[in-house]
Amino acid sequence: MQKQQENPTLAAKGGIKKGDLIFYIGFVAVIVIVCLLLNAVTGGDFLYGSNIRMIISHAVYPTFVAWALCFLLACGYTDMSLGGVLVLGSFAACMLGNTVGYPGVILGGVLVGLILVFINFSVFAFTGIPSWIAGISLALIYEAGAVFLSRGEVTGPLVASDLADHLRALGQLPGSIILLVASMIVIYFVYNRTTVGLNIRAMGGNKDVAKALGVNITKTIICVGIICGIIIGLACVVQQSTNVRTTVKTGLTSMFMVFQPMAVVLLAQILERKINIIIAVPICAFFIYAAFNFLTLMGIPSGTLQEACLGAFLIIFGIIGSWGKKGVVK
Repeated sequence: MQKQQENPTLAAKGGIKKGDLIFYIGFVAVIVIVCLLLNAVTGGDFLYGSNIRMIISHAVYPTFVAWALCFLLACGYTDMSLGGVLVLGSFAACMLGNTVGYPGVILGGVLVGLILVFINFSVFAFTGIPSWIAGISLALIYEAGAVFLSRGEVTGPLVASDLADHLRALGQLPGSIILLVASMIVIYFVYNRTTVGLNIRAMGGNKDVAKALGVNITKTIICVGIICGIIIGLACVVQQSTNVRTTVKTGLTSMFMVFQPMAVVLLAQILERKINIIIAVPICAFFIYAAFNFLTLMGIPSGTLQEACLGAFLIIFGIIGSWGKKGVVK
């Protein structure tokens, strides 16, 4: 009888619980069934090799933005200026890349992303302005900066040029996947296994309680800015390497660049009960982009109708993610 009482304890301490194992098996089965159904509807085009490679390749960029949003939302902030940062960071990756080579691609994107997102979080930390108001204001400033660069006599031709062919490896397979896996390992460790990651989540849960427990709120906000800045910088590199050229966004249209990654995060939050959110993000990014790829294969235009579908996804995922939670949902 003693051994029978110890076994549940051992199962709880190590290994996969039976309920979790059933979930994982069912999860994989659902993925396979859905993919087969979509493939049947599209006449075999969905699971065609080149189409799958395209889906995986284009899911890398929103994955990085979604990871940055995970840190942002975990500490209780909303920053809608990230789209403007992505535009300027992509400009820098292209301009420096075509000028000095591959180091310029990486340095341009990461440096601009780090500086601008650090500025954002410094504003959040030291002004007391609500993050969503500050974010919209900063988005307008970044969009104006992008317009200035695109119309400058010196910078205009550099911004309008395509990223050179030999500088696009991080936007193509297998380079993008190698970068994705390496980044996921580091981001997972920072989010789940460091004091900074713990402080970020504590602050997002209740800032006053976190402060009472000894968390330095200002320092934590600045750390989030640095972490998100680096991740967004990498997203700029991947985005420019994938799309080759980035266009100017005005009238707050840069915010649309954040909506698809936001849908990824909301879906990942639903899966978070069984899968760590950092691991769930790339899985959900594949789902989201596969859905839009399916819509394209079915002849649904990539303009208004697909944007309507994206809006519906955001509402549905938001409702499911907040189901059963009491009080105000951030």
